Amino acid sequence: QLQASGGGSVQTGGSLRLHCAASGRTFSGYTMGWFRQAPGKEREFVAAIWRNGDNTYYADSVKGRFTISRDNAKTTMYLQMNSLNPDDTAVYSCAACRTCILSTVQNFQAYGYWGQGTQVTVSS
Repeated sequence: QLQASGGGSVQTGGSLRLHCAASGRTFSGYTMGWFRQAPGKEREFVAAIWRNGDNTYYADSVKGRFTISRDNAKTTMYLQMNSLNPDDTAVYSCAACRTCILSTVQNFQAYGYWGQGTQVTVSS
């Protein structure tokens, strides 16, 4: 099971840190990702991190502002979000992928396990 938390309301330029807590002892065997969905828009890939945490991948829209990380000992993934702007407003969800490769990591259909979302609202 995955549980996302840490969302909230901030002003433009603000920061938030999302958490995704995983239960189970196989956390380190999964590539983990963050996705977001704004009202009336399709689900959008945000970032992903490989099993050992050495490799990360970001959507162009968040590159340089967001940082994904994980602590396998704590079975937790994080998303540090800086320089937030209203376009970042969305429900953010975390997901786990057993078989992701570089060509599929942005595809939400590749992820077999999902947590509930956490709302992020950025006001101007």
